[in-house]
Amino acid sequence: MRLLIVEDERKVAEVVARGLRAERFAVDVAHDGLSAWQMMDEVAYDLIILDLLLPGVSGTELLRRLRRKGGTSAVLVLTARGTTADKVENFDLGADDYLTKPFAFAELLARVKALLRRPPVGKSNLLTVADLEIDRLTQQVRRAGKRIELTSKEYGLLEYLAANAGRVLTRTMIMEHVWDESFEGLTNIVDVYVRHLRAKVDDPHEQKLIRTIRGAGYSLDENPEDGV
Repeated sequence: MRLLIVEDERKVAEVVARGLRAERFAVDVAHDGLSAWQMMDEVAYDLIILDLLLPGVSGTELLRRLRRKGGTSAVLVLTARGTTADKVENFDLGADDYLTKPFAFAELLARVKALLRRPPVGKSNLLTVADLEIDRLTQQVRRAGKRIELTSKEYGLLEYLAANAGRVLTRTMIMEHVWDESFEGLTNIVDVYVRHLRAKVDDPHEQKLIRTIRGAGYSLDENPEDGV
C-alpha cells in the first residue's frame, strides 16, 4: 500500500517515514501544501498522514480539496492543534482519524493499520489474479495456497502489478510507485526485481502471470495474449 506523509517538520516526517517503510509500506513525503496537493492530484494514495500547519496550503484546505475532488484516500490528521473545534472542523471535512502531537509511533502505526482495514467502497484488501492471492493488509502472498516469502520491494512491485492486473505498466511508472528514492536513469532495477519475482511467483508453476511487453513494460495477467 502507498502512503503520503504531509509534514513540514522534517525530523518528524523522517522518523514516521522510516518507521512505516520498516513495516513494508511505500511512502512518499511532502513538506509543504502545494507540493502535497500536486502529489495527491497525481496518485491515489491508500492513506494520507496530514499535518494542518503547513506552508503554502494548509492541511485543512488540502483535506477540503481532496474530498471535493472525490478522493477516497483515508486521512489521518497528525497535528499539534488539538482543540475540539479543530477536530470537529476536520472531521466534518472528511478526516478519518485525528492524532495530536506529541505522539508515540506505536499508536500512530496502530491507527494507520486500523484505517487500512477499512478500504474505500469498491476496493478490497484481497487482490487475486488466477491462483495468486495478495492480502494487502497482512502483506501475505500465496499462490495455489502456498505462501511466498518476498522482500519489501518485491512485495511492493507485485502488489502494484496485481492492483493493475491486465494493464501495461512502464518501468518509469513502476519506479515512481514502488521506489521512494529517485533512481532516474536506473529503471533497469525494475528488470532485476521482476526477475526475482518470476523466480518466486511464476517459475514453480505452469501458468505464467508476469508478462514482459517489449518496448513498453510489464503486466500481470492470467490470460496473456502478447508479450513473454
